[in-house]
Amino acid sequence: MTTERLLGVGSAALLPCDDELPLPAHHPLANPGFQLGIVVTDGVVTSADPRPGLMHRSAEKLFESRDLRQAMILADRHDWLSSASSEVNVALACEAALGITPPERATWIRTMLVELTRISATLAFLAPVAGPVGDRAGRGRETLVDLQELLTGARVHPGFARIGGVAAPIDDDGLAATTAVCSDLDSMLPALADAVSAYASPLAGVAHLTRDAAVAFGTLGPVGRASGLDVDLRRDEPYLAYAQLAGLVDVCTATGGDVPARYDVLVRQLPGSVALVRACVDELRRLGEGPFDVRLPKVVRLPEGMTYSWIEGPIGVTGCLLVGSGEKNPWRMKIRSASFTTMQAMAAALPGTPEHLLADAVMSFPMVLGDVDR
Repeated sequence: MTTERLLGVGSAALLPCDDELPLPAHHPLANPGFQLGIVVTDGVVTSADPRPGLMHRSAEKLFESRDLRQAMILADRHDWLSSASSEVNVALACEAALGITPPERATWIRTMLVELTRISATLAFLAPVAGPVGDRAGRGRETLVDLQELLTGARVHPGFARIGGVAAPIDDDGLAATTAVCSDLDSMLPALADAVSAYASPLAGVAHLTRDAAVAFGTLGPVGRASGLDVDLRRDEPYLAYAQLAGLVDVCTATGGDVPARYDVLVRQLPGSVALVRACVDELRRLGEGPFDVRLPKVVRLPEGMTYSWIEGPIGVTGCLLVGSGEKNPWRMKIRSASFTTMQAMAAALPGTPEHLLADAVMSFPMVLGDVDR
């Protein structure tokens, strides 16, 4: 027996659909909305059609209507789990176009913040599937959000990166708090790894994404690495302070391409990020006081030409294309969204999944809907 069904995810369940895909209430996909069209034959998904487009963030067009400094506040709005990474990526693109080199202190602060964001975003996807340990992981993520507020002044959208540096230095209290959070994470991660493995192991072979399919969809990050793509821009095209931290960049890969492989890569990337944060704290203490930004002219104009910057975000590679025309606002701005390529890959991975395991399969693809509908 074959049936076609339209599933609503999150708020999309309020729109006309056949059913709601059941997700834990605190999963990142449970509130924003997208639709998933499926064809089911004898209880097995034979076709999957992810349907985005329900949020319409318009981040790129809003960016083009503002001057560069005003637009920076929009840079962290589309992927609210990876906000610090997103705004650093845009700042790097602007700096490359303008020929600006940020002070060393700013580079190390940025590196520390993006690795803290990597940990926080990863915990958001792991906590809902980790059983009782997930409660502790959720509290750990809240601690990271509190830390971000201490360091930047904001819990969700820090707006901390500036063209030429950062908004403020990190003082000794902030560095001490960061070290304390790292210690808490070290004590939690082994139990989290065991809990996630216990959840994912029975799902072996479910939602298999081949390496060729990952390449075809441009799916990088944890999802691509779980399918055997040994790619990580922190190692392969170092930016920020990653060249100096090369010995600590741990690129975790797997070959299974299924649900356990994706969770395995997510879990195994956490200790490496904690080590990178600690190294940044040590270097910032060594550097001491000093400049943390570059003084800009009153009006910043983007030179004619095209600039592209990309970074290894928490859930995949995020890129920023800037096209300048000599005016103070970009003529064109385009975001390469990690979440969009991840969502596309679901169309290749979900066929063959038993219908009763569909929610588990979908949750193994880390993505943020605002990043899809940017």
